[in-house]
Amino acid sequence: MLSSEILDAVSTSFSVFFQGKNFIRLLMGLWVTISIAAVSVVLSIFFGTIFGMIMTIKNRVVRILSKIYLEFMRIMPQLVLLFLAYYGLTRSLGISLSGETASILVFTLWGTAEMGDLVRGALQSVPRHQYESGMAIGLTNRQIFCHIVLPQTLRLLVPMSMNLVTRMIKTTSLVVFVGVIEVVKIGQQIIEGNRLKVPTCSIAVYAVIFFMYFFVCWVFSLLANILEKRQKE
Repeated sequence: MLSSEILDAVSTSFSVFFQGKNFIRLLMGLWVTISIAAVSVVLSIFFGTIFGMIMTIKNRVVRILSKIYLEFMRIMPQLVLLFLAYYGLTRSLGISLSGETASILVFTLWGTAEMGDLVRGALQSVPRHQYESGMAIGLTNRQIFCHIVLPQTLRLLVPMSMNLVTRMIKTTSLVVFVGVIEVVKIGQQIIEGNRLKVPTCSIAVYAVIFFMYFFVCWVFSLLANILEKRQKE
């Protein structure tokens, strides 16, 4: 009797996805989430690579400024940065930013710092004798970087950057607080719309959202493992 009641409650909770276009709306919200993450990741990789190279410059002032930026981005919660970008810039500078633009700006700044530190670590992990060996056979600095340093750096960066990608995808759930209509926001709308008819639908909605995030991040984890195995062959 109890098991049948539980099954009825579960089926009733999941029935909200078959009403109207609720499930399609969730998928569209997931697409918004992935789009924000994708743009942020591409920009973070580009600017992070440059920032990582800058961090290896043997200049005290450059290193101090780079360290301050890196630590600020690591210590400051992303939610606070979102509020500063979305509300602070609008009020103090009169700049009108949409929630999506503010989110991409914040995630790019954060991702640039994290990616830059990964690039710095990968570049500095290349043994010094490999630079010396390249110079000994007459290679230029550019040739040493392209043929010796870069391949080894990419081998280290691929699995670590995939980890950063999954972190950024999960962090995009915060954009709901700046008015972006993404998967979590749509899930809340579905729950509110069915709160009286199906009081337990929140369990089903958040369970589906959980598996959506899990599936997307799982794909990137598998890709990272495949690339890492190929590099070891």
